[in-house]
Amino acid sequence: MQSAFTLGVVLSLLATSEAFSAKPDLPSDIPAKFQPRTDSFDHERRIEKIPMRDGARLHTVILVPKGTKGAPIILDRTPYNATKNLSRAESPHLALVVPPYFDTVAEARYIIVSQDVRGKHKSEGSYVMNRAPIGPLNSSDTDHTTDTFDTIDWLVKHLPESNGRVAIMGGSYGGFTAVMGTLHPHPALKVAVPFAPMIDGWMGDDWFHNGAFRQQGSIDYVYNQEATRDGGESWWSGHRDEYSHWLAQGSAGDMAKAKGIEELGFWKTLTSHPAYDSFWQEQALDRYFARQPIAVPMMIVAGLFDQEDIYGGPALYRALSKRAEAVGRLHLVLGPWHHGGGRGAGGDIGQIRFDGDTGIWFRRQVMQPFLAHYLTDAPRPDLAPALVYQTGTNRWQKFSSWPQACVAGCPTKTKPIYLHANGGLGFEPPAKSAPTTDTFVSDPAKPVPFMPRPVITSGPDSRWSEWLTIDQRFVDGRPDVLTYATERLTEPVTISGEPLARIFAATTGSDADWVVKLIDVWPDQDASRHVMGGYQQMIAADILRGRYRDDFSTPTPIVPGKILEYKVRLPHANHVFLPGHRIMVQIQSTWFPLYDRNPQTYVENIFFAKPADYRPANHTIYHSPAQPSVIELPLLDGAPL
Repeated sequence: MQSAFTLGVVLSLLATSEAFSAKPDLPSDIPAKFQPRTDSFDHERRIEKIPMRDGARLHTVILVPKGTKGAPIILDRTPYNATKNLSRAESPHLALVVPPYFDTVAEARYIIVSQDVRGKHKSEGSYVMNRAPIGPLNSSDTDHTTDTFDTIDWLVKHLPESNGRVAIMGGSYGGFTAVMGTLHPHPALKVAVPFAPMIDGWMGDDWFHNGAFRQQGSIDYVYNQEATRDGGESWWSGHRDEYSHWLAQGSAGDMAKAKGIEELGFWKTLTSHPAYDSFWQEQALDRYFARQPIAVPMMIVAGLFDQEDIYGGPALYRALSKRAEAVGRLHLVLGPWHHGGGRGAGGDIGQIRFDGDTGIWFRRQVMQPFLAHYLTDAPRPDLAPALVYQTGTNRWQKFSSWPQACVAGCPTKTKPIYLHANGGLGFEPPAKSAPTTDTFVSDPAKPVPFMPRPVITSGPDSRWSEWLTIDQRFVDGRPDVLTYATERLTEPVTISGEPLARIFAATTGSDADWVVKLIDVWPDQDASRHVMGGYQQMIAADILRGRYRDDFSTPTPIVPGKILEYKVRLPHANHVFLPGHRIMVQIQSTWFPLYDRNPQTYVENIFFAKPADYRPANHTIYHSPAQPSVIELPLLDGAPL
């Protein structure tokens, strides 16, 4: 257990730059005769401390295929331990040493480089979570852009085996650093492939979704990243069920206090900026890059079921695709993947199976030809601006743009599907004579779990990577979850884009969260896979904190009893609801412990809500002709199956 006092000492030490030797990553007390022989290796490992413009030296691991000449360089900048990143297996073979998403570049005998970002692991300097570009939020002379520039400058000058061309790649935080590296790029940086990049931490990546704080996976991440330079302190819990763990603590602020992490820099940043203020707006990379020319060709890779950064990839693509120089130089790939799916095999998520190893196929057939064109002058591959996997039919589709997409001359249009009385759902508006409301009690003391209990998101029993596709029958029938469903479909319904929920609701509280889930309900029996009989497969779902219904930057209380319209933007989907299936919508007000509980009593800062603030409230959903609650579906008329 890490005490607050000990942690304070650790933090003070972190503020001091450390000196590191440039020796290989081997204990100095191992006799030479016991150190590994590398004469049979197909690659050479080099360890360098690359100097930055401010004097800090960044720990860099370089793998050079033996005998290679004129090879491109692949650069990955990470906070997750560069040495470990390029030590996947104890093997003399390069393809087994590197992470799976480097498989094709290893086969092509490219030079592979992984670097600890400043302040992490063996790199000098201070670490700043999500370090912003130099400007209003960063008064220093360095950021990820300058560090990338200085690193590339050193690499092309000191690796005689290279052809002087560099690609930057990485996933999640590494996707963020990859994007940042293209802002003011070194001339040798020819192409970028960010996987699941963090782009806007408030709107829908990592920290918040539309104002609701993603406490599960955020507080523990901040702890693991900032408590020590090497990430040696691990999050601890006295509960197997994380639902119980979080419920016992109270607010997110109470949890942070219990763990002794109140003084961590990024935690203080999060709690100081609960709204979408200038802090978040000025570092949202989609907004930032929309004002900049596209200096480096880019392939943005994202997952349709990314449980951590589902917002960023499509948002960045949408911003950049509006620029004239994007034509032929900007590509989006949306695969059927969780957060790391495009970097692995990508054949399934939990019980949901796809056609083949989609991740491996993508890297071989799409990514590698894209890289080879810019790095080795290989022929330009025939790539569409957007390559998107269609779930339901399990096939890849090419689009001229996204999400305003078109297949075979068939335009996308938005069509509402209406909530009806008695749990009905349909494309016809609600009847005048039918009941017009449904009411449920939302009790913060009994929040709706986001996955079946026990909630386990780490270790061998973790279901964290699959929770966006978990069968939703585990909450269907709860009194605090409203369910609406169509009859069995007689023809396919194809959606392609970003659904939008427009929900009319009232509450007896002065604040509330609204969770909307769009679900594909399988037939009651499935001959090919019995486990899928009646399966409620979530296609797109998200949350809105009610206080931000009018303005994300300015919270306002909800007037108790007043009927208001709440707009909940759902993540991008490219899906076919097949004949025999049903379309379902579920509405609830808690999604715990993934998101912190709304006390349902308006308080200035929910991070520090007190126990007395948490009160049950009656929530009423309207589905009348005057207040029709709907999901605006981006239908793709006539698209072939």
